[in-house]
Amino acid sequence: MAVIPRIWGHRGAFAYAPENTLPGFHLAAQMGADGVELDIQLSKDGAVVVIHDETVDRTSDHEGRVHEYTLKELKTMNFNKRGITKPFLMEIPTLDEVFALLAPTGMSINVELKTNVVRYEGIEQKALALAGRHGLLDRVVWSSFNHYSVQAIKQEEPQARTALLCSGGILVTGEQCEKTGAEALHCHVQQLRWYPGLVGECHSRGVLVRPWVVDEEADFRLAVELEVDTVMTNDIARAKQLVCP
Repeated sequence: MAVIPRIWGHRGAFAYAPENTLPGFHLAAQMGADGVELDIQLSKDGAVVVIHDETVDRTSDHEGRVHEYTLKELKTMNFNKRGITKPFLMEIPTLDEVFALLAPTGMSINVELKTNVVRYEGIEQKALALAGRHGLLDRVVWSSFNHYSVQAIKQEEPQARTALLCSGGILVTGEQCEKTGAEALHCHVQQLRWYPGLVGECHSRGVLVRPWVVDEEADFRLAVELEVDTVMTNDIARAKQLVCP
């Protein structure tokens, strides 16, 4: 019998609502996702905000780098730039607000620390404190392309669940995850094809594999065939149709 992977909504319910917004995370919960993935950065005044890009250009009606604006200034921007769903005006959420929204749901929460372009000093400690305040330390998985950030999380909170991110031709193995104490590898789905033994190598060391972004039918079939533990997807409804018996 095939192992059915868990389904995490990439940046919320990306295919149905603006990414990394409270309505998007709420919709992911309503759609029955097992978890969500989100991204965090710091505002000019040190607030932990949920946004993928280092600039606000692509997702809001303003321009500039996230860390150049205070939280109050960021909150004046509309992050429903495409206007794909109501409400048409959506604020950037803080991590505190997202944790408050998702705490009652029981969902897993993958927090990606976006520290590989801008080095946000203290972001690890601030984010951990918020997770602790909401009683979510056992449900949050901390990941980053900056593996120093992942190690900083572990040093601050040894029981924290962590994952190493990788993509392209830069391969991270289960052995590397094991050495850094990371419970999982979050690799781009294409790496499952390039390195067909990757899942087996990880599982042999007790390391979970959660590929992203799994949207195409062939990718779902491959993920199920290789028995990955979780798929991160933009389309939660389609994922449920394709991976559930």
